[in-house]
Order: sequence, then C-alpha cells, then structure tokens
Amino acid sequence: MDTAPDSTPDTALAAFVRGASLDAKTRARLRDAVPEEFFTYPGGLTAREHQALTYERLRGAGLAAPPAADLLADPPALCALLDRAAIADPALFHVMLLHYTLALGPIIRFGAGQDDTAAEDGAVSARESLESMQAAGTLLMTEVGRSNSHLSPRTTAHHDPATGGFVLTTPDTRAAKFPTNTAHPAVAKTAAVYATLVHDGRERGVFVFAVPLRRPDGTVPPGVRIVPAPETTGLQIDYAAVLLDGVRVPYAAWLRDGARIDPDGTFHDPAGDPAARLTRSMGVAPPVWRAVISASAAITRASAGMLAAHSAGRTTLGRLAPRRPLTDYRNQQEAVLGALAAGYALTAVAAHVTAPRPTGPVGPAGASGGAGPDTAWAPWSAVDRDLALLKAAATAQAQQTVSACRVHSGAPGFAADERLNAYRGLTHAYQNAGGDNELILYDTARAMAALDRYTPPDPGGAPPDPGGAPPGGGGLDSPRTPLFLLREAERRMRDRLQDRVDTALRGGGDAFTAWNGNLALAARTAAACADRIVLEICAAAAAAGPAELARVLHLHALNVVDRRAADLLDEGAAPPGTLEDVRAARRRACDALAPAAADLAAAFDLPAPVTAPTAFLTGP
Repeated sequence: MDTAPDSTPDTALAAFVRGASLDAKTRARLRDAVPEEFFTYPGGLTAREHQALTYERLRGAGLAAPPAADLLADPPALCALLDRAAIADPALFHVMLLHYTLALGPIIRFGAGQDDTAAEDGAVSARESLESMQAAGTLLMTEVGRSNSHLSPRTTAHHDPATGGFVLTTPDTRAAKFPTNTAHPAVAKTAAVYATLVHDGRERGVFVFAVPLRRPDGTVPPGVRIVPAPETTGLQIDYAAVLLDGVRVPYAAWLRDGARIDPDGTFHDPAGDPAARLTRSMGVAPPVWRAVISASAAITRASAGMLAAHSAGRTTLGRLAPRRPLTDYRNQQEAVLGALAAGYALTAVAAHVTAPRPTGPVGPAGASGGAGPDTAWAPWSAVDRDLALLKAAATAQAQQTVSACRVHSGAPGFAADERLNAYRGLTHAYQNAGGDNELILYDTARAMAALDRYTPPDPGGAPPDPGGAPPGGGGLDSPRTPLFLLREAERRMRDRLQDRVDTALRGGGDAFTAWNGNLALAARTAAACADRIVLEICAAAAAAGPAELARVLHLHALNVVDRRAADLLDEGAAPPGTLEDVRAARRRACDALAPAAADLAAAFDLPAPVTAPTAFLTGP
C-alpha cells in the first residue's frame, strides 16, 4: 500500500496509510523502481511508441525492485510496488500485474520442485526470461467466443508420447485467447497459457503451460498467430488475440503442480478430478486480488487527493454568495470528504487482505478455512470467496469514487490531465478483469443461500429504534448503527433469496430457471455481504487507530448506508425516514471533518505530479 515519497508526514493518519509492514529501506527501493518520470509520457507518441515506453519502464522497474520471487512471497511489498505503478500509470500497473502475478506466479507456484532442470527446457527458461526482464509476462486464459470460458477452455494441450511434450491448439477463432497484451511487434513475451490437458483420449482438467510467444527479435514460434486488436484509449496496452496451431512445448513447460505422466503413460494428479484441478490451477488468483484491492485503494486516494487539491482555496461566483469558497457548498464538501473517506476505507481493506493469514477463505464473513464454496458461474469463489468478493467490492467502490472525483473536478479533471480518465479506465477494466464482478456476486449469493461455508451475521441485538439506532441508542451518529443495519438487511435478503430459489425448485423448475429468475436479488444480496465485510474491516481499523480515522471511516459507513437504503427499506431492516436521517447524519459528520480536510488529504502523501492537473500552465 505504500506510495509515499521521501518526506512522509509524521502523523497517525499517514502511518495508517503507509502501513507497518515495510521498512524505510524497502519503501525507498520500491519508490525508486517507479520514479516520478514514470508519471507522465512525452507528447507526440504513437500508440506503439507509447506501449514500447510502458514496457521499457516495466523492465526498468523490474530490475530496480527486489527479486520477483521475493516480491511474490511478500504481499505488502508487491502491492506497494504495484500501487505506485497504478498511481503513476494504470497501463504500467496492468502489465506489471500480469508479469508478476499471472505469468511468473504460476511458474513459481506450480513449477517449483519439478524434476526438469535442463536450462533449455520450457518452464526453466521461461522463468529466467521473466525474472531477468528479458521478456514481459502475459496471460492467455479467457477465450473470446464463449462466456464462462475459464470453466472449460477449448484450447487443448495434447500429450505427445513420442516426444514427451505437449501440442497446444486453439481449434477455431472462437477459442482464440483474448484479451492479451501481446500485439507489440518488438517486445518479447512469455505467456502462461491455460488449456485443457488431453491425455490418452481423456480430458484431465485445466493446467497452465509456460509458452514463449514472441522472441527478442520480434519473431514468433511456429504455430503462434497474434492478431492485434484495434487501438483503445480505455487502458492503453497492446491488446491482441492469440491463436495456437499445433504449438509444441517440452514437458517442462507443463506447470503441473504435482501431476505427472509416468514413462508407461499413466497419468497422476493430486487434485483428484478435473473440477478440483481447475480450482487448483486458478489458485494464482489471490495475489491478483490482493494487488487489485490495494491498487483500487491507491487510485482512490490519488483521485480524492486530486479533487481536494482542485477544491482547496477555490472560490465561486454564484449569485447566492459571490466569492464563497467552493467547499462551503454541501455538494462539493460531501464529494471531497466522501472521496477521502472512501480512500481510507479501501486502505483499511487493503491492509486487511495483505496481512498474513491462514490458507483458504477466512475473515469477518464467517467462512471457514480450506476450500471455498461450490461455484456455478466462475471458478473464483471456490479459490477464496472473501478475497474474490472484496476484489469486486473494491473495484466497484473505486470506480464510483474516481468517477465522482472526475465530475466534481470540472473541466480540468477531464481535459487538463489524463490521470483521472486513466484511473477510471483502470477501475472500469477490473470490473471484468481478474474475475468478473457479477459472476463473483452470483457465486457468492449461491453459497450464502445454501449456507455453504457461510454464517449469516448476527446484527448484535434487538431490532433498531424508530430513529434507526441499535440497542443502546445513538442513532446514525453512533458508529455501531451502520453495521447493525447492514447485518440485519443481509440476513433478511439471504433468507428471501433462499426462499425464492427453494420455492422455484419445489415448483418443478430446474436450477437454471430458479436462479435465472433471481439474479438481480442474488447480486444485491452478495453486494450487501461485501459492504458488511468492508464495514467490519473498517470498524476494526477504527478501533485500533486514531480518533480522526474513526470519524472519517464513520462517514464512509454512512455513505454505504445511503447506497444500500433501498434494500434496507425494502427488507424492513430500517424504518421509513432512514434516508433523511442518513443525510442529516452525513451533514453533521462533514461539518466535523471539514476543518481537517487538508490534513486528511495530506496524509495520503501523494507524489507531486498527481495533485497538479494544471501544471502545464507553469511548466517550461
């Protein structure tokens, strides 16, 4: 989470943002790996020149940062590096995330301990090329022609008994791997390819293979076809589709995770069956989710800092009160403070997910350790339900906040600097990338309805008073109230979802019909669970932190209640008039926080280029 320059403010809030996991020497090394020159691009670059510079910076960062294996073993350090990249340049963050977590990650996790040691063999040389930054890592997972393609890729890897290696094939264009960052003709690429292993005429499950896609001289191996996609400004990387036509790779390129094929042709897999193998092969996702959550917090802080800088000292010419400070207006004040509060809330979530914890889905949601719940739409929740759900929550919150900051920054936020637009593009992309948010919500809701590794929350007492307060009073000014209301609403929504699905099944409907008629309720139920988990994490952070942190996190909780008001009222978890009560409580919270707005923003300690969207006016 660390993104601070050398002169970090010495305050309790800054210490919270900075975190305690990394020492000053490591933080400095990570800052140096992404220097301030990476925060801008020269003018006049073509799309390919822009992409080439991004990859040049990726290489420079990789050589300056600690070794990749050390970073992958140290989530706070890897997230700190990726956070700074996200603030500097979302495209750099994206290719860096792919390189470390989704290309090198499977090689180190699934290839470690293999008995294939020849330097020229696939997995060994792939790891060397990626760790030395001679090649950029990429991922070939999603297939363009079918939804839910992760569950059953049509790209196959046939074992060849004659050579002992494998032959990778995409049977047609609908099985092409897309999107991938492989189009640049002059950047060497090594891919982690997800394919269905076929051995002895049977599908054995989804495995990962390390495959060189483009050599340093720009040529591609036999059978590799890379089709560049049209240019886009959303997240500026070298998108392309990749087709594999009989691409041969050695046995060592199979990142087999303990599986093997004996000399007599017998296949062994410790996973036991193809479904379990899919979950294990997708086990590289948790580092991705941690990084995406942490980067969502980082760009939310950056966006909030930009809006605060834009608003500070700015006067208005409205005829109600000429020369009145912009932040005296409730809409702008609540936007600035709400963005700052969201930044602190996501920072708490990022600290929570990067802290050491047992293997398996655990956390405030009441899940047990071990394997995740059964899934129907995507494999992600089976890997780690809470991390996948928090990734969905963090990216949704970041997108909402970044978009609000862009709107409340007026024309300068849109036209004077590309940064807010780029942050918005990144948050938009990660609604689908790293696991589709909607599918994650559906699988979470399915587990909630079935009580599969899920325990409904206990609100903590009797129903609320007419004023919306939990037992003990305090109304919405009490930090206990938002969490009380969300727990109660979540429990009621889960019960209603279960009843509706069970009723449909008892009426003779099949599982598809029962769930298809309730997808909207399923998504809201899972989102309510996500919001409740976030507020529980924030409550723990507030209890352990300074008073200023508790106040700003309470404002975030009020905003969550506002966002969830329809469900609270629909479920009877809150009485009529709750919205007006929330808005009144928010006004009081903002009045209390407004004098500290500058300090709240300063504690983010953002690099200078971030908070100067009109710096071109004072440049050379």
